[in-house]
Amino acid sequence: MRLSERLSCVLAAAAALATACARAQQAPPWTEDCKKSTYPPSGPTYRGLLPWYTINLDLPPYKRWQEVTTVLSPGLRTIVQNVKDVVNAFSPTGRIMKMVDERLPSMLGNLPWPFEEELKGIADVSGIPLGEILSFNIFYELFTMCTSIIAEDKKGHLFHSRNMDFGIFLGWNINNNTWTVTENLKSISVNLDFQKNNQTVFKATSFAGYVGSLTGMKPGIFSLTLNERFTLNGGYLGILEWFLGRRDDTWIGFLMRSVLENATSYEDAKNMLIKTKILAPAYFILGGNKSGQGCVITRDRKSIADFYELKPKEGRWFVVETNYDRWKAPFFLDDRRNPTITCLNQTTQENISKTTSYDILSTKPILNKLTVYTTLMDVPGNVYEVYLRDCPDPCIGW
Repeated sequence: MRLSERLSCVLAAAAALATACARAQQAPPWTEDCKKSTYPPSGPTYRGLLPWYTINLDLPPYKRWQEVTTVLSPGLRTIVQNVKDVVNAFSPTGRIMKMVDERLPSMLGNLPWPFEEELKGIADVSGIPLGEILSFNIFYELFTMCTSIIAEDKKGHLFHSRNMDFGIFLGWNINNNTWTVTENLKSISVNLDFQKNNQTVFKATSFAGYVGSLTGMKPGIFSLTLNERFTLNGGYLGILEWFLGRRDDTWIGFLMRSVLENATSYEDAKNMLIKTKILAPAYFILGGNKSGQGCVITRDRKSIADFYELKPKEGRWFVVETNYDRWKAPFFLDDRRNPTITCLNQTTQENISKTTSYDILSTKPILNKLTVYTTLMDVPGNVYEVYLRDCPDPCIGW
């Protein structure tokens, strides 16, 4: 791409952000008073519940996703086209997408079992080229901006909650003041019950066509969410190395799903998340089933960068992660961390609950134009609830 083309893309992204900020009719940090009494969900911020589908792990991998894909193929095709539109904006010649369609399928033999066969099944049922289905799965390694909270009440009961924010700079719609990809993802957001022998192994929330996991819970044992980490040695470099033949690292979405399926305890999950080499830097937010079992694992690609765990006896009754290292100030245009901490402190440990967690995640800018859904997880209580969200104007673009 020529320098002028790159500059045009940067200016277009900046213009989209400026438009979002202008329409928000506020100045940084775009905060509002901590919300109260927003649960049970209703009103303009609540879009609806996600549908549930069963993923039968006893079936051959090729057949596991047929029901989800059959029902949601129209929305999946729309999202894949969105991704293609973004790629083609950077490469108007169409060469990149041609390479995706022609060359990516030949690399599938390097994906771990069972993900390759699952992707093939999704491609065949949806009618979307296999290379585009793979690129759609890569897409989630790069654009996930989220807020995750683990909080412990005075009785030692844990609550794990998160806002899934997705789609930054992926098409701003000036007609309805939304991000195009964010809105389209809401139509293919699903809850998944992964089962063996007709018994639940774990529950997850995902997008049709994506075989990894970003949010999930192993009933009675642990909960897990993934937030993207922005570093110079980032996911783009890991993916490039993978294309060039260095394939000893693991896709973070695949690792998340493997942990949810195979880990047998909080400690087991923690060890897997700390020790596995991954393609992209990330934050793993892990909650357990007893007091003190909650942590943020800050990962570089090859090693751990930081480990921060609940210490309720020392007054650390919550951990919060957005998309910035906890020892650094967040980007001034995207400070969701401090409003979250403020609302947690106002809530107090005595009053933290599923209900008040939803209040916190309903407070702008924690709730923003990129928010697709809110998840509430209570491992000891076996609660797993997910709600589609909207952020009515005035609302910051992210």
